[in-house]
Amino acid sequence: MSLLEETISRIKPVDRFLEYKIQDHLDNLTKPQGSLGRLEDISKKYCLIKNTASPKINKKRIYTFAADHGVTEESVSAYPKEVTPQMVLNMLNGGAAINVLSRHANAEVKVVDIGVDYDFNDNQNLIKKKVSYGTKNMTKGPAMSKEETIEAIEVGIELANNSLEDGVDILGTGDMGIGNTTPSSALFAALMPESVENVTGRGTGINDDKLKSKIKVIKTALDKNKRLLTEPLSTLSAVGGLEIAGICGLILGASANKIPVVIDGFISSAGALVAYKINPAVKNYMFFSHKSQELGHHRFLQWIKEKPILDLDMRLGEGTGAALAMTIIEASIKVYNEMATFDSAGVSNKDS
Repeated sequence: MSLLEETISRIKPVDRFLEYKIQDHLDNLTKPQGSLGRLEDISKKYCLIKNTASPKINKKRIYTFAADHGVTEESVSAYPKEVTPQMVLNMLNGGAAINVLSRHANAEVKVVDIGVDYDFNDNQNLIKKKVSYGTKNMTKGPAMSKEETIEAIEVGIELANNSLEDGVDILGTGDMGIGNTTPSSALFAALMPESVENVTGRGTGINDDKLKSKIKVIKTALDKNKRLLTEPLSTLSAVGGLEIAGICGLILGASANKIPVVIDGFISSAGALVAYKINPAVKNYMFFSHKSQELGHHRFLQWIKEKPILDLDMRLGEGTGAALAMTIIEASIKVYNEMATFDSAGVSNKDS
């Protein structure tokens, strides 16, 4: 049995044995029942994932997967592909938005080179797991081979397994890759399914003419690879990306290891969609950090029936939404752990 197959087999729905005890604790905190709204829902979900009524969050980690895309040959982005390694270097130097927000959240950030068309020097915050130097142009055939796709997914699984060994309490996903909204939109269109127009946005800020061209490019890629759009893995191979596959693997691995995983935005949600299609039980282990401004993300969130924690009109990626949402999740656990109960505070509860 391969690592991927073994991991999928270990993903089960959360055990709800402790749900009554968790809810009873929340209801006995010194507040009207339910008055902290979604903070209470978030803390209960976290407890159920961890299978404990005594939760903790000490160690937080975000993996930002970086890769290049052959489809950039079709001018789908406002930026050249050279920006991918440039931004990775910016992250490694601590100057990107993900660095600022992860420091705010007291979360560790690891950048994973899973497919950048560039060779980086060693860095303590860089994980070298290059599967290839970017994907192929999906308008001319599959973006990845089946072997490359599985290898990239298993990179994510291995990172989740390593995180379990390292005592990480909560994981976050992130991405960096010029052109990666194009394969993400293609995956949403193929797997939900949905019309290309309804899931394709401006990415890095392209104009109307480029948006029309981008939609045409995605339709061409889907038509060219239509024989492969039959199940999640072959669809990912056909029109996906290496960083999307890595994110999918991280979600599968986190779910198998019962580690809560915070999904960033549009690109990460494409990885989440593939993981969900592979094993729907992963939904039990995912927190969706925010609603991306990228067109199509709200359709996905409606489709999967999940309400994001934040809605800040963000569309950067990198893991920035995940970092911010981690602070909310941590706040919900502090409320759960640190608020007095009616009994301990000597406060009268409501009349029954």
